[in-house]
Amino acid sequence: MAILVLNQSEVERLLDMEGCIEAMAGILEALARGELFQPLRSIAFPPGESSGIGLMPAHRSGSAAAYALKTICLFPDNPTRGLDAHQGTVTLFSGETGQVRALMNASAITAIRTAAVSAVATRLLAREDASELAIIGSGVQGRSHIEAMRAVKPWQQIRVASRTLAHSQALADETGAEAVESVEEAVRGADVVVTATSSRAPVLRHEWLKPGAHVNAVGSSIATTRELDTATMAAGSLFVDRRESTVNEAGDYLFPLKEGAIGPDHIRAEIGEILIGKHPGRTAPDELTVFKSLGLAVEDLAAAEYVVRRAQETGTGTTVEF
Repeated sequence: MAILVLNQSEVERLLDMEGCIEAMAGILEALARGELFQPLRSIAFPPGESSGIGLMPAHRSGSAAAYALKTICLFPDNPTRGLDAHQGTVTLFSGETGQVRALMNASAITAIRTAAVSAVATRLLAREDASELAIIGSGVQGRSHIEAMRAVKPWQQIRVASRTLAHSQALADETGAEAVESVEEAVRGADVVVTATSSRAPVLRHEWLKPGAHVNAVGSSIATTRELDTATMAAGSLFVDRRESTVNEAGDYLFPLKEGAIGPDHIRAEIGEILIGKHPGRTAPDELTVFKSLGLAVEDLAAAEYVVRRAQETGTGTTVEF
């Protein structure tokens, strides 16, 4: 059995943002139509450790049957080492025989497909005239989100804020954005806000948001952390990638739920339900819309298939006998 192996730089070259955005839209539509199987991910944190490991399986049946499994280690302090907080692999399996088809770097997959999903949500939920973008967080996701947001909107201004001005300035210099000293300064007047931090407590306050803003909440993916304050969640029309994941894993949702600020019916729709016409999405110019992103295994499946297809077309990667 031969396996295609793709390293980080190869995945980054093959998984172009524009193509990934369309792949994410397609897989979220398929998820909304019930064509995919995705159990909740399993995340384990050893006692006394800040790091953990997660398993994210997905399956698609039918003529294009496939399995995918992302195995990811979470190291929150990695950005201080110049490393991505997410380290691991995505394995693509044949849906007919179970044989391994490909093994690829998960950091690149996660960085690009996460931002691509935010781009899909922004295309659906942000105001048509949105022209100012705020990026909160200067790490891997901050960088990839600037690229993704530029793929769907012609921004007149992009402001970046993070824990240190030096980090914000480095990302701004790299991407042609503007570094500012505080989150509030970045958010005031922004039409779209992306929170892509490793913070355990809210970094965004409702009072800073302009009427009609759209927020992509990306950084928190476990029940015990959040980036948005309760007032933002209570005031916003909440859209998610997957309901089941949100009610089990999203601290941004669970904290205000426990506080009684929102109820179980606060989720308006999944992004895929907007794509297939089951929900209209934004309904008013001054409506605050919030997309809570958790990252889904089906997104890894779609990204992996896209990467493998392009690798085969271009002759990229290393084939090894297994």
